[in-house]
Amino acid sequence: MKRYLLLAIFVFGSFFQSTAAIADAASEAAIATDPVAEKRLQGLSEELRCLVCQNQTIADSNAELAQDLRREIRGMIKEGKSDKEIVDFMVARYGDFVLYRPPVKGITLLLWGGPLGLMVLGLFALQRYLRRRTTRINAEDKPLSADESSRADALLKEIDQK
Repeated sequence: MKRYLLLAIFVFGSFFQSTAAIADAASEAAIATDPVAEKRLQGLSEELRCLVCQNQTIADSNAELAQDLRREIRGMIKEGKSDKEIVDFMVARYGDFVLYRPPVKGITLLLWGGPLGLMVLGLFALQRYLRRRTTRINAEDKPLSADESSRADALLKEIDQK
C-alpha cells in the first residue's frame, strides 16, 4: 500500500512540476511579445550577475534564480520602472555583488585590488626565491680548500682501487 502511495505522489508531483514549467515558458513567451521591453531586459540582464553561477550574467544563466530575476525584471519593466530603479532595487536586495561590474568604492576595493595585490605578492615571493637560490648556487661553487682537495683525491683513489 505504501508503495502505491509513494508511486502516486511521485507521478502527480512530476505532472504538476512539468505543468508549472510549461506555464512558465508560456507566460515568458507571452511577455516576450514586446520587443522594446525584451531589449531593455537583455541590456539589464547583461549588467547583473547570476548569484548561483557567479561567473555568468543572468542573461547567460539557466539557473532557476536567474530565471526568477529575469521574470522580476520583466515585471518591473511592465510597471514602468526605469533601468536605474531596477538596478538600484537589485543592488538593495542582493548587494553590489549582483552587479557584473561592481563600482569602485571602499567595500569593493578588495574585488578590484585583490588580483593586483596577489600578483605583486607573487612577484615578491618569486624574487626572494630566486635570490636565495642564486646565493645557494654561488655558495656551492667555491673551490675546495687544500685539505678538502686531498681528502677528495684519497677517496677517488680508494674507489678506483676497488
